[in-house]
Amino acid sequence: RIAVFNHKGGTGKTTTAVNVAAAFAERGARVLLVDCDGQGNVGASLGIRGERSLYHVLVEGADPAEVAVPVRGRLDVITADATLAVAEIYLARLDKDRDRVLAQRLGNTHRRYQYIILDCGPSLSLLNQNALTYADEVLIPVSCDYLALVGVKQVLKTLKDIERHLGHSVRISGVLPTFYDARIRLAREAIETLRGHFRERLLEPIRRSTRLAEAPSH
Repeated sequence: RIAVFNHKGGTGKTTTAVNVAAAFAERGARVLLVDCDGQGNVGASLGIRGERSLYHVLVEGADPAEVAVPVRGRLDVITADATLAVAEIYLARLDKDRDRVLAQRLGNTHRRYQYIILDCGPSLSLLNQNALTYADEVLIPVSCDYLALVGVKQVLKTLKDIERHLGHSVRISGVLPTFYDARIRLAREAIETLRGHFRERLLEPIRRSTRLAEAPSH
């Protein structure tokens, strides 16, 4: 169970989540991709729209297996839309275990899939807290600029807070530099800074690519 998470927007979280999920599926694994962001960009990227969304799983207790949309091969997706804002209110009104509703609702779903990828929105919402308390690992996409480096510090603090206050430890599976352009000095310096801090957990950078940006429109 891997959460793709960063507080900062525009770091390539959805592109990362979609491509990692698709890659696992292409290698023969059963994969569930869950969109935890009300913008619904996972569905837009894959050209799908579910009749029901993560809202119905969280608030109405719908069976995740019935909500998930088969995309192709071994990849299923639980989509999201603006109704997640209502789900956030629902979570906030709960008296207890408001951080573990997603884990409770998904239940034994992990037994049907070898990987569950959670695409998180760019905030520390209750929904993201739910995603992080359900996840075993977190993958952190980081755009190669100064503000993104500041954002990584916030992510690390959040993970420590989740362990301290909610008793759930999440391992950092990797830090992924995105929008990398070797011609830009700031980008090269960002990579060196990240390497000094994360060492072997720093993954190979993803180059800035027009085709990658154009892919969802096709």
